[in-house]
Amino acid sequence: MRQAFTVTEVNRYIKNMFIKDPYLNNIYVKGEVSNCKYHTSGHIYFTLKDAEGQLACVMFAGQRRGLTFRLEEGQSVIVLGSINVYERDGKYQLYANQIILDGLGRLYEQFEKLKKTLEAEGLFDKAHKKPIPPYPKRVGIVTAATGAAIQDIRNISRRRNPYVQLVLYPAQVQGEGAAESIVRGIKILDKLKLDVIIVGRGGGSIEDLWAFNEEIVARAIYACNTPIISAVGHETDFTIADYVADLRAPTPSAAAELAVNDYIAFSNKIEDYKRKMQKAVMHNVALHRSKLREYKLKLFYASPSYQIRQKKQRLADIEEKMAYHMERKLKEVRHKMEIYITKLEGLSPLSKLKKGYALVSGKEGKPIQSIREVEKNDLLRISLLDGDIISRAEEITEIKR
Repeated sequence: MRQAFTVTEVNRYIKNMFIKDPYLNNIYVKGEVSNCKYHTSGHIYFTLKDAEGQLACVMFAGQRRGLTFRLEEGQSVIVLGSINVYERDGKYQLYANQIILDGLGRLYEQFEKLKKTLEAEGLFDKAHKKPIPPYPKRVGIVTAATGAAIQDIRNISRRRNPYVQLVLYPAQVQGEGAAESIVRGIKILDKLKLDVIIVGRGGGSIEDLWAFNEEIVARAIYACNTPIISAVGHETDFTIADYVADLRAPTPSAAAELAVNDYIAFSNKIEDYKRKMQKAVMHNVALHRSKLREYKLKLFYASPSYQIRQKKQRLADIEEKMAYHMERKLKEVRHKMEIYITKLEGLSPLSKLKKGYALVSGKEGKPIQSIREVEKNDLLRISLLDGDIISRAEEITEIKR
């Protein structure tokens, strides 16, 4: 038996197929409205149908800002959105981003046809997009001389960086001849070697914005050597110019934010970099000073003069220790000598003689220690402290013990 998939897995797989299909992620669908319900959450649930089929649709509350009329039963409309799968019910439906009445269908068909043609030619490729300079000095503007768009751009530019020069080409942005006027403005400003050009106008209906969907405008933007920021309509409005331009801004105000750098923020960043550089320099200076002190100390310790002083000090210490030990040794020897002298004095015959004792010696001068060494009539030498006495032994008497 082959592997069985869960319902959720199957629905999720099908949903991924819808997500990966580029045509289903941005599609226009025309039909008649039926089963229209405005939910308390703000969402709109309805069905699009024609003679042979129907398609469930939903417009969430967040997308209703661009809806300029109330959706009702039986209306013929064109819905821009994406088709996806609602996994819980296993049904696919159209998630509406924009709804317009069918009377404008012809313009949308022209829009889609030109969009596909230019996309096939590569006019939308990112490889052709030029980077917007981060710090422009001169900014060109192609828009109407009066209106909210130019005022917004001026105000925001003045607030962000009053040193940036704005060069306005007062173009016609609506009605007959508007496309040609916009093209002339792009070509003239491109010759002035500006840093960046803003092309746009305020919001309006698709008819009001149609000049920016003309092929000549798209090709002029593509051929322009100066980077171009498109700023057409409101955030939800998309024109052919937006796809060709190097950068799309949702509004003219946003275009000014993107084109003109924030001078105060830039100055603060420079000051921050300056502080960081100063801190890094001071750190490096302190580090190298510390290393220099270390090297200087090592050189001082390794210098001959220091080594000689150290050796002299060591010799002086050794000499002092030797003198100390010699003195100590002499004291010990003197002390011992004094002891020996005392002992010798205690053993010396002279000390005995001083006390009244006498030294008696025989014939050969040998000291007599016993009466057995003397015979009667032997001559005896009696040595006293101050001289000798010669006597004869007349009688020898032994002491009885």
